[in-house]
Amino acid sequence: MRPIFLLQLIFAGFMCCTSIFYFLDHLGYEYFVKVNPGNFVSNEQTYLIAKCQRICLLAHIGLVWGMLYYSSLKKTKIKYIFQQKQSDLYWLRIALFFYITAIGFQFLPGLLQFSIYFNNMAIFSASLLLLKGLRTKKTLWIVYGTTMFGLNFINATLTGFKEHIIVNVIILFALLFPYYKRAITLVSIPTIYVLLYILPTYASIVRQSWSGEKTAVEARSEALETIFQEDNEEIIDNTNWGFLTNRFSEIGMFTQYVDYVPAHHDFYKTEIIHNALIALIPRQFYPNKPITEQVAMERVYDAGVISRLSSVSAKTRPVVDAYLSFGYVGTFVFLFLFGCCVQFFNDTAERWFGGYEFGCIVMFNGCFQGLWRGNNLEFMLNNMLYGFITMIIVFRVLLWAGYVTKKSNLYNQTSESY
Repeated sequence: MRPIFLLQLIFAGFMCCTSIFYFLDHLGYEYFVKVNPGNFVSNEQTYLIAKCQRICLLAHIGLVWGMLYYSSLKKTKIKYIFQQKQSDLYWLRIALFFYITAIGFQFLPGLLQFSIYFNNMAIFSASLLLLKGLRTKKTLWIVYGTTMFGLNFINATLTGFKEHIIVNVIILFALLFPYYKRAITLVSIPTIYVLLYILPTYASIVRQSWSGEKTAVEARSEALETIFQEDNEEIIDNTNWGFLTNRFSEIGMFTQYVDYVPAHHDFYKTEIIHNALIALIPRQFYPNKPITEQVAMERVYDAGVISRLSSVSAKTRPVVDAYLSFGYVGTFVFLFLFGCCVQFFNDTAERWFGGYEFGCIVMFNGCFQGLWRGNNLEFMLNNMLYGFITMIIVFRVLLWAGYVTKKSNLYNQTSESY
């Protein structure tokens, strides 16, 4: 669950490896079967795809280098350890605290963002309790972890978002893998394959409930019925291929940005960074602050990625914003700094919250799950700032309650190897 493994895996898989589907479609293939007759002739789009792949590779190098660079720094820090006896109720109190706090923030104007962080921490706490229960054979932990994780998964199936379901599967497999390597390896590959095959069709049908024509439960039942009917195989194939080439892989949109900048629009330089800094100001202090979503979508419209008349949200990714700002140099520098930041957040979480299990699994991933795949710079900086503030608040509460206490010690990276 540490950044060097999970975040890098998601970044490399999403930004780099998924482009193979778009490229196969460009070559005239569908599911590795050539559907367009004749010999392929490279064109301008071919070179744009290759250029975008090189930019993604450069970004990947910068990201990993940033993580490893920060990890290599020798840091003398004060560590903290849990003092309370780790009884069944001890961990349950923390998990329930996150869950209740998440519900409470939903009713406080302007603080919904903190509710999302606490809800994520509640989910990760439940997943961790499930893992700890399986390892220690403690029934109470297994029941709570299974119940909360199961309810969250069921809720994810009603949202119409593919990512919510995939994230739950990733969490479960990533937690169990260190202890059940062989079993998880054998189960994870076919599971991910099946999900990628059925989720596009499933999600498109569930989204019918958004218009109010059907309830989410009714739409889910129809989606499951469609998937399991053999005569709908062609529909699933077509929907899935469209997802793999245009949504799962966003390199198609990336080529449009690269074609637009700098040929038709100069590099944005500090404009995107400026917008991101403005977005950090709470609206209570800046009532006329521009709506962040609208500001971020302007460069999407300008590049012609989608029409202004469309209701689709197609925000940029960190690699795209980095390139649009300063080109190749910006791509490497931005992702290097991003790697340093995520490693700093993870190391700080582990140092404040007693190590890997609670620090990394619950706190880091709970507060910074939005950084797994990345978003545009406006939303990413916002996540970094307010996620870190959330982590500070939880740390201070646990320190005040006596759950954690100082342990002055030399920060020994070798004892927490990556």
